[in-house]
Amino acid sequence: MGDTWSGPPQLRPGRALAHTPGASGSGSPHRSDGRSPQTPRGARHTDPDGRSRTTPPVRGRPTISSGRRAGPRGLVRGLLLLGLPGLFFSLITWQVVADGPLTRVDERLSDSLVRRGAAARFLADLGNVTVAVPVLALVLVYVAWRARATGTDHWWRPAAGAAALMAAVPLWVVPLKELVARPGPAIMGPGTGFYPSGHTATATVAYGAAALLLLPWLRGAPARGAAVCCAVVVNLGVGAGLVRQGYHWPLDVVASWCVCAMLLTALGRWSRPRSRTTDGTDREVR
Repeated sequence: MGDTWSGPPQLRPGRALAHTPGASGSGSPHRSDGRSPQTPRGARHTDPDGRSRTTPPVRGRPTISSGRRAGPRGLVRGLLLLGLPGLFFSLITWQVVADGPLTRVDERLSDSLVRRGAAARFLADLGNVTVAVPVLALVLVYVAWRARATGTDHWWRPAAGAAALMAAVPLWVVPLKELVARPGPAIMGPGTGFYPSGHTATATVAYGAAALLLLPWLRGAPARGAAVCCAVVVNLGVGAGLVRQGYHWPLDVVASWCVCAMLLTALGRWSRPRSRTTDGTDREVR
């Protein structure tokens, strides 16, 4: 004797239905045993209108990477790399313009350090445009070639940023020299326009930018550390040579270092190279 129940079918324990009621033809099958579906389509989350929330990447189309938000450590690091050099530069400039006590200490220190010689002259000459700019140009060509060969998106960006930074050095050094009009050490004779040091700015931007752009292409921490140490040592040597030769006061050199530290920090954040993988996503070049 068959069932005479005329109501809609009810789910019973132990029974399985291939589809949920009303889902026939909807393309969204469900398993009755509670296990997750094995097809990738069934595992995707959908919006209320049934469309998938994720869109697969399109081959050959670069994606936009949002990057990580700067945490507290990143914020503190940014303030140290930008805020402290800016603060020191403001303090030094104020003392030089006002002929404050820091300027008088600077002049006495310079008198005790000036000792002209071949070594000091060689180190000072490393800040010449004819020496520093060709070194940077070679590094820019190499970095651009490597970035383009590896399929890096915007491969020209780091090299263009460093070149623009180098070209902008006289745009801020020359006006400051004219505005401050600081006389030079006695050994340089009469004249003004020694603050800040243009040779120091040229060397810091050239050698600092060269090391900064090489870092992503160097393998291993020792190689990266050697590049940074080399740039620091060369720039310290240029500053020491300028002071020992009597070409600049010590504060002229330090002021240029402060400005260039901020500029190189901005260059490092702006020109991080990114490489596009075969699936269309971006990855940062290490």
